[in-house]
Amino acid sequence: MKKNKLFKARNILFLIGVLFFSNCTKLNEKVLDEVLGEDASSPAGALAAAYDRLGKGTFVDHGAVFALQEYTTDEALLPTRGSDWGDGGKWRSMHEFTWAPDNAIVTDNWNMLTNGITRSLTAIKAASTANNLPQKDLYIAEAKGLLAYYTYTTIDLFAQAPYRDPSSENAPLQIRPAATAIDELITQVEGLIPNLATLGQQSTHNGRFTKEAAYGLLANMYLNRAVYKDRYAASFNFNEKAVNSSETDMDRVIYYTSLLINSGKFRLASNYFDSFSINNSGAPELIFAITQKIDYIRNGSNSFAYVSMERNQRASPANRGTNAACMSPEFYATWDGNHDDPRFSRKYQYADGTWFMNNATGSVPASDIVPQSKNLPWFHFNRGIMAGPQYGPKLTQAGGFEMTTDGRIKVSELYMEKSTNTRMDFTPELNFDNPSQAVFAQDQINRGVRVFKYEFDPEEGNGSSNVDIPLVRLGAIYTMRAEAYFRKGQTSLALDDINRLRTSRTRESLYSNAAGVAISALDEASLYREIAFETYWELYRRPQMIRFGKYEKAFSAKPVSQPFRRVFPIPQTTLDVTKDFRQNPGY
Repeated sequence: MKKNKLFKARNILFLIGVLFFSNCTKLNEKVLDEVLGEDASSPAGALAAAYDRLGKGTFVDHGAVFALQEYTTDEALLPTRGSDWGDGGKWRSMHEFTWAPDNAIVTDNWNMLTNGITRSLTAIKAASTANNLPQKDLYIAEAKGLLAYYTYTTIDLFAQAPYRDPSSENAPLQIRPAATAIDELITQVEGLIPNLATLGQQSTHNGRFTKEAAYGLLANMYLNRAVYKDRYAASFNFNEKAVNSSETDMDRVIYYTSLLINSGKFRLASNYFDSFSINNSGAPELIFAITQKIDYIRNGSNSFAYVSMERNQRASPANRGTNAACMSPEFYATWDGNHDDPRFSRKYQYADGTWFMNNATGSVPASDIVPQSKNLPWFHFNRGIMAGPQYGPKLTQAGGFEMTTDGRIKVSELYMEKSTNTRMDFTPELNFDNPSQAVFAQDQINRGVRVFKYEFDPEEGNGSSNVDIPLVRLGAIYTMRAEAYFRKGQTSLALDDINRLRTSRTRESLYSNAAGVAISALDEASLYREIAFETYWELYRRPQMIRFGKYEKAFSAKPVSQPFRRVFPIPQTTLDVTKDFRQNPGY
């Protein structure tokens, strides 16, 4: 019990520290943050702290959940690039499948997620024991929804999660294994729905855990339930009987996704990248998102954009990329024949009609100004998957953009910042010198196709962002329903959903706003590919690869792996503190 209390105390101390140093806002405002001066017993402060954990690294930083869900897949890797990104091999380990219980990325993610669980339990207790709280049932339901979200992510990644009854001060620590926890979570979230607000009612927005967020979470839980029931199986029974129902898991996926699709509250955006753009809070696809705004202390996170851009790519003189993550040649090759898909890339047009083509030198107008800067010009990069030679503005010695004589931003061919004779040519081929190690020499750091899916914010400070991060998005909901239809043998309905995604998106006016092209047939291989076209770089890929039996396969510097790698180890630091946890098999 002494060690159990230590586990609890460490989390509460962290929580109180965060509450003390964070700024003030109310739950019905745009950004959910802690309430200054209120301790963990305040319902508003405790619930805001539980929300804050979503965006305080956990689901917005490339080294957090993204690293486990994406860097371990074909969609993303972070190799060592010359003198950068060595860091004891922790980034490479994700791609090379060599992580161990002492890996810093594994440990940090476990700590963030279990802290989210702790904050949610604290919020449940604070609301449950409050007197004269007008929105008591709503606060409790939202806190329990967040608890389910953190717990579900934890069992997905680590196959077990901690729990402590918030109604009892001396309650023992419980360890919830994924095989039973998934059914408990489904039952709990279904039971919350009557007390959750409908999106837009009771001052809610898509940054709150509403009924619609619950539907999205339930669909995802049912889609992956068979995996958690038999984590290391050679195949999974996706059509077993659902929890508390005579229907199957896939029936319930279809039910909850259809509630969202047919609600009339959301629609597929014709510009696919609108869901990942600056000031996207009102984007029509966002069902549940992490709200971000630069003028708050947390300042949002630009990590998903920043991590893939090169250091000499600058949206303003005040900002730059960092030349880290890229995608594997194998995943890039799946787009062959689909480069005209509106989700692959999109060119930017300035107000005067100038298109940034990223294929020649020239200039663009300097009329766009960084909103909160000291009159800095704003350069807009194209969006999507970036391959080949790159162009953009260069800095002068005085620190501003090079300009033309008529006051426009000069566009030049770009070279790598830390290898100045190396052309910024993002080659699909990686060609590591040692095929089993994701390591580049200094003059090889240009290699790898980059992803500019999330818009790069030009504000000062490389980590700041006004881009809300989608956690539940309508496009992804369509892929879940399509997969459920397919696994039930209803291929024509699955094809309808896939083609709805394809044809709802349009290209830019440069290409006459052409709609995406429908496909005529669907099999497992094409379904797997189409799901990734819609959801790349959105924290879905690892579970997708496991469901489709692709996770153990070799690609790039990743070797053939064993099924035990489908989950991550419990950090050694946790095992040293409490013996209640048992290490996962294989570690």
